[in-house]
Amino acid sequence: MQTIDIVVIIVYLLCSAWLGLKLSGRQRDVKDYFIGNRELPWWAVCLSVVATETSALTVISVPGVAYLGDVTFLQVAVGYLLGRIVVAFLLLPRYYRGEMTTAYAYLGLRFGRGMQATASVTFLFTRLLADGVRLFAAAIPMKIILDSIGLEVSYFAIVAIMGVVTILYTLVGGIRAVVWVDVLQMGLYCVGGVVALVVIATSLDVNFLAVAAEEGKTRFLDFTSNPISAPYATVTAVLGGALLSTASHGADQLIVQRLLGCRTLRDAQKAVIVSGVVVFVQFALFLTVGLALYSYFERATVEQLGMSTSDELFPVFIAEGLPAGLSGLLLAGIMAAAMSTLSSSLSALSSSTMADLYEKFSRRRLEGEQALRMSRLFTLGWGLVFIGAAAMFTGTDNPVVELGLSVASITYGGLLGAFFLGLWVRRARQIDAAIAFAVAVATMAWLFLFEPGLVGFTWYTAIGSAITLGLGYLLSRRHREDSPTADADADPSPATRH
Repeated sequence: MQTIDIVVIIVYLLCSAWLGLKLSGRQRDVKDYFIGNRELPWWAVCLSVVATETSALTVISVPGVAYLGDVTFLQVAVGYLLGRIVVAFLLLPRYYRGEMTTAYAYLGLRFGRGMQATASVTFLFTRLLADGVRLFAAAIPMKIILDSIGLEVSYFAIVAIMGVVTILYTLVGGIRAVVWVDVLQMGLYCVGGVVALVVIATSLDVNFLAVAAEEGKTRFLDFTSNPISAPYATVTAVLGGALLSTASHGADQLIVQRLLGCRTLRDAQKAVIVSGVVVFVQFALFLTVGLALYSYFERATVEQLGMSTSDELFPVFIAEGLPAGLSGLLLAGIMAAAMSTLSSSLSALSSSTMADLYEKFSRRRLEGEQALRMSRLFTLGWGLVFIGAAAMFTGTDNPVVELGLSVASITYGGLLGAFFLGLWVRRARQIDAAIAFAVAVATMAWLFLFEPGLVGFTWYTAIGSAITLGLGYLLSRRHREDSPTADADADPSPATRH
C-alpha cells in the first residue's frame, strides 16, 4: 500500500460527493426528492438497482464462497431472475396504477394504515441491520490494509468516513444523486473485479480454471445435497432465490423506490428484469475471482493462511498482490459498492418514514419546501443511526454475504406473504394480516437466532411467506364472504398519493 493508493481513495471520495451534488440538480418537492419526478431512464435505474443490491458483500465475500466451496451460489442468481419476472408483471402494475411513492402504500390501501405502518417499521428495522452488516463488510478490507502499513484505525472511524460522504450527497441530491452515483460506482467496482482477475490470471503458472475443475469447484448444479439444510442445493437455491428476489424487489422500499422513478410501467419492468441478468454476470465475475484466488494462495486453507474468515482472502490479495495504484482502485471499488447501498437505504428509509409513518400518524400533510426539509432531516437522522449500527458488528464466523442475506430474509417472507394475502385472499382483514405477519417474523427470528443450521438461509423467505399466507387465510375464514374489505385493485385514497 503506497501513497498513490491513498490518493486514489481520497480522490474517489471527493468525486463521489461532487458528482452526486452536480448530477442531482435542484430538488423542488418531495416527489422530486424521493422518486426523481418519475423522469429517470430505465437503464440508469437498472444499474442503480444492481449497485444497490450488490454492496460490498459481493465484492469481498462472494470470492470467499467459491474459494471454500464451488460456484453453486450462482444458482441463487437464476432464482433472482425468476423472482424479478414475477415482480415485473404481478406487483409493479399495482404500484404504478396507484401513483404510489412507497411499496407499503399498497398495504395501507388494502388493509389499513396499521398494516402499512407495521410493514414500514419492519422494513426500517431490517434495513438497519442488513445494511449495518454491509457497511461493516466494506470496512474489513480497509482495516486490513491500513493495519498492514502501521495505521491502527478502528472500524468505526472507517465506517464514519464513508457514511459522512454518502450522507452529504444523498441529503442534498435525493434519489437523482443516488441513482447517477450508483451508475458510476457500479462501473468502478466491476472494473476493479476484472482488473483483479486479470492480474491473478497473468501471475499464475497454471490454468486456475483447470485447477478449480480438478478440485470440483466449477460445479454449478447441486442435486445431491440435502435441500433442507444446504442453502445451495439446486431446488433450494433457485426457489429460495426467486422468493427472496420477489420480496426484495417487490416488497422492499429500497428497490421499489427506484422502480417507481422510471418514466413508465414498461420502463420499470425492463429495469427490474434486465437487472437480474446483470446480477448473474456480476456473481459469475466475483465467483471466478474466488477460483483464481484458490490457485494464487496455492490451495491453502483459510487457517493455514493465518486468516480468521474467508472474507479476508480478497482484501489480503488487494493489499499484497496488486501493483501500486490498483490496490487503491480496488479499495475504492469496495467503498463504492458499500456507499451505493447506504445511499439507497438512506433515501428509502427517509421516504418510508415520511410517507408511511409521519404523514399517516401526525395527520399533517406537508407541502413544498417544508416537506422537503422534513425529508432531509429524516435522511440525516437515519444516516447517523446507520453509522452507529455498522459499528456494532465486529466479526462473523460465516461469510458476511450469508449473514447479510440471512438478516434481510427474517422479515422478507412476512412482507411478501402480506402482499400475496392482500392480492389473493379477499376476506382477509387488517387484524388477520397483522397476526400472520407477526407470527412469521417471530418464527424466522427464532430460526435465525437459535437454530441457524436447521434450514438453509435460502428457505427463510419461503417459510415466512407460507406462514403469513397460510395463517392469514385461516384467520380470514372467520369473516363472512360478503363482509366489507378494501379492494386490492382500487385507486388509493388521497392520503397515499404524492
